[in-house]
Amino acid sequence: MSKMRAIEAAVLVMRREGVDTAFGIPGAAINPLYSALQKVGGIDHVLARHVEGASHMAEGYTRTKAGNIGVCIGTSGPAGTDMVTGLYSASADSIPILCITGQAPRARMHKEDFQAVDITSIVKPVTKWATTVLEPGQVPYAFQKAFFEMRSGRPGPVLIDLPFDVQMAEIEFDIDAYQPLPLAKPSANRVQIEKALAMLDQAERPLLVAGGGIINADASDLLVEFAELTGIPVIPTLMGWGTIPDDHPLMVGMVGLQTSHRYGNATLLKSDVVLGVGNRWANRHTGSVDVYTEGRTFIHVDIEPTQIGRVFTPDLGIVSDAASALTVFLEVAREWQAAGKLKDRSAWLQDCQQRKASLQRKTHFDNVPVKPQRVYEEMNQVFGKDTCYVSTIGLSQIAGAQFLHVYKPRHWINCGQAGPLGWTIPAALGVVKADPSRKVVALSGDYDFQFMIEELAVGAQFKLPYIHVVVNNSYLGLIRQAQRGFDMDYCVQLSFDNLNAPELNGYGVDHVAVAEGLGCKALRVFEPSGIQPALRKAQAMIEEFKVPVIVEIILERVTNISMGTEINAVNEFEDLALVGNDAPTAISLLD
Repeated sequence: MSKMRAIEAAVLVMRREGVDTAFGIPGAAINPLYSALQKVGGIDHVLARHVEGASHMAEGYTRTKAGNIGVCIGTSGPAGTDMVTGLYSASADSIPILCITGQAPRARMHKEDFQAVDITSIVKPVTKWATTVLEPGQVPYAFQKAFFEMRSGRPGPVLIDLPFDVQMAEIEFDIDAYQPLPLAKPSANRVQIEKALAMLDQAERPLLVAGGGIINADASDLLVEFAELTGIPVIPTLMGWGTIPDDHPLMVGMVGLQTSHRYGNATLLKSDVVLGVGNRWANRHTGSVDVYTEGRTFIHVDIEPTQIGRVFTPDLGIVSDAASALTVFLEVAREWQAAGKLKDRSAWLQDCQQRKASLQRKTHFDNVPVKPQRVYEEMNQVFGKDTCYVSTIGLSQIAGAQFLHVYKPRHWINCGQAGPLGWTIPAALGVVKADPSRKVVALSGDYDFQFMIEELAVGAQFKLPYIHVVVNNSYLGLIRQAQRGFDMDYCVQLSFDNLNAPELNGYGVDHVAVAEGLGCKALRVFEPSGIQPALRKAQAMIEEFKVPVIVEIILERVTNISMGTEINAVNEFEDLALVGNDAPTAISLLD
């Protein structure tokens, strides 16, 4: 046996569990952990500028590759409360991250010491498991349980709170005798899958809804193979975007009130049997349950039992990990195909493809200031199929999901349910840290960009290059659009005359100056013809300087982006594309 500080045992456990990177900020109550990181080695550390930023970096890191666990570290008190938003975001999207906080010594925890707060009670609603470790000998096994909880069942975040004296205490621990706990994941059985496949086979117009659980399970290839074998068209959710390439014949659009395609909504409304795998029936996808479910039969496969029937009761529910379920689906479908039992779906697919080609939104506008649709058209022109997009919330994200194209799993890194402003910069940095070879393009409105803009310095310091497209209308655009229902335009303007940047003509913050002051590079575009050259220059600059490069595009102040309150009542504020030049980068267009 080896004698060591409890916190050194924790670092050894993290290394054995596969951790090689952490994001955080040192502080007095967590300095023992930093001393252990230095002594033991093997875990790289990225110094954030805000602890919430560290939590979102950990999210981006996890979301980039199957098996990754992002780690964020902070001291006691406000460091933990700052990370609550990251824990909420991770919990809402089923993303495992490990949050480690320092704490006052055990004898001082109940005495209202400086920066001593009951962080485990605060974070319990937004974590899968949270604990304050009160015995030094329990430290390595608390970490062992943490990794088990993060990876078993529905993935999610955990928090471990470590009193200062617990970290410092010596314990006996043998890392050679340590092994990770076996994971617990439910699996579908053959009877369940045969029943589900029979329901699909009896349908005339079946659909597969591919959720983020498929990406979490690293099962996108299985999903595509099953769709190809059965001929059933696929509708990915926003969190499942990339499970099937956008240009695949069986990809028939996204459904929803905002981040959706007209053809996707129309196809869902034509369907009669829907199989959802690894999805939550989130309200931005469904709208009202009555409209979404009317006249349709539903099968729901999810790893978490309490998700089945949470939004509406399916006709058949199956509790299973997505990969396990799709493996059995494929096994049974191959047998049925060999026996000639699978229906020919070519007529239904042709119908779906006709909608995909005829219900495209227009993107080609020559207006100055720039209309946002044109930005995404130019992005499609410049960025290839291996581009990984990172975004969170706002009109920028909604329009991006309507017009951009995604071709690979984990190449749409998106905070789906929580949607905190400021998420995009740190999440993008986490993605680049996890995969330095990846071509990362972040997308923000001006307000999301301003929320955690200080994290750009992290990208400059640690050489984490990516391109950040900032569409600037100097407005809280999504909220302004929502205020139309209240007949107001109140407290949502970000515009002002900047004394130091009169060339902005009232657009307020000089993002170029701020980004350059933080050690990054930045470009600004005022006209549509300048977008593509700026994006190409940014590609060259990230290679040359190895820092984030911002491309700010000055938009028209007011643009209403397609959205509605029901999937059969989405407001379209612009014309449909009628000819190829109306939407030259559309994935499919009749001309």
